[in-house]
Amino acid sequence: MGRKVLVLNQDYSALGICSVPKAFLLVYLNKAELVAKSQGFVLRTVDDEYPSPTVIRLHRYIHLPYKGVMLNRQNIFKRDGNRCQYCGKHEDLTLDHVMPKSRGGKTNWDNLITACKRCNSQKGDLTPEEAGMKLYQRPFKPSFLVFLRDFSGSVEETWMPFLAKREKMY
Repeated sequence: MGRKVLVLNQDYSALGICSVPKAFLLVYLNKAELVAKSQGFVLRTVDDEYPSPTVIRLHRYIHLPYKGVMLNRQNIFKRDGNRCQYCGKHEDLTLDHVMPKSRGGKTNWDNLITACKRCNSQKGDLTPEEAGMKLYQRPFKPSFLVFLRDFSGSVEETWMPFLAKREKMY
């Protein structure tokens, strides 16, 4: 059961992603309603059969003051497609500050990228331009909805109406 379910707030705005068992439990306990179900999967008990949820909507509104994507190693790797932003390698990955910390570079979404150890070492205390290294893409802070849609792994087709708006990344 590695599939995921999109959780919507009462106003149909995307809140997050949860597992199928968690989503089923929320629906079963009448804390959420089933908005979309999986076509090819069902949940079975000894006596009954239930639709497998792909999108649920909570009955009570959850007030979240800030829905941002947490800055951490795994999320930067996801944003960068688990590849070095200099050479494209997928092995021995680490984080690199585009503008080195020793030269005033900040630890934020706009300055951190995924780099392999070899490229990170080669770049050293220089900017990519000074080191003669070209970036595949500029670092950016993904919005919550863009992160859910593009970087959370597989996205169900039934999620698209709720995640369809593409937000400007740069």
